Amino acid sequence: MTPFRLRRSLLYVPGNMPSMLQNIPLFECDAVLIDLEDAVPLAEKDAARILVRCFLDNYRERNKEILVRINGLDSKWAFDDLKTVLPGLPDGIRLPKADSPEIVERLDTLLTEFEEELGLDIGHFKILPSIETAQGVINATSTARASTRLIGLAFGAEDYTATMEIERTKSGEELFNARMRVLWAAKAVGIQAIDSIFADVNDMEALRRETELIKKLGFTGKCMVNPRQIDVIHEVFAPKPEEVEYALQVIDAIKRAREMGTGVISLKGKMIDAPIVIRSARILRTAQAHGLIDIVISEEDIHGTE
Repeated sequence: MTPFRLRRSLLYVPGNMPSMLQNIPLFECDAVLIDLEDAVPLAEKDAARILVRCFLDNYRERNKEILVRINGLDSKWAFDDLKTVLPGLPDGIRLPKADSPEIVERLDTLLTEFEEELGLDIGHFKILPSIETAQGVINATSTARASTRLIGLAFGAEDYTATMEIERTKSGEELFNARMRVLWAAKAVGIQAIDSIFADVNDMEALRRETELIKKLGFTGKCMVNPRQIDVIHEVFAPKPEEVEYALQVIDAIKRAREMGTGVISLKGKMIDAPIVIRSARILRTAQAHGLIDIVISEEDIHGTE
């Protein structure tokens, strides 16, 4: 069973800003996306990747997941980005402009070559592709299946709305179809779905509303541009006490049902069967990762024994 890993909050940190890089160990986000792409001016690309490599070399005892957003694979900087930062052993690569499965496959091949050079197990470096164009949305399902390295699909709303020649609004109606396509693709292959940034770092209530929306849709995390957004995002993604209590009752009830030789049982007037059990197990695993409970949910708890 793949270990459950929280990716509620993924914070972008510009790769050309030493002050931000040195504060990464202090940020209480689940993951950091060190950016060598949009946040770095063209004149600073070379210096930024060297700076990021130095940071990675000196940050070996890590308390969070580290991904590096390289420049697009069709750019002149991408290969040097990989060559410079991969020996620093980031957890993976945030791949921008993942418009097709072929782009992911090309990165997979490059990562394998670097792993062989570095003496690492094949598959050591993970990939988080960014779906951020109309073409990328159309190809999202095939992209999600392009590599076993994928830990999720990320939606890039700012670039998406630019390619669609529309304005991004705080209400987000214009993003619904694209979000759902990315979400369906991720869920179809069993990887996480990560939502886009919320750019207004001063409007915490609007951030909360958007995060509550994407959680209801099925996203498991959200990218950020400011560490002040972390607390709101974590609060929204944390299971509510009543959800945890009911999920515990569901797991207990299904265990009783199996002892009686059946796969269904009634709990408080509602039928409990496999889909309800799976949903409850997800809530409990999330609660355990949040430190809200000590119980570890096993595959046997979810599916029973043969």
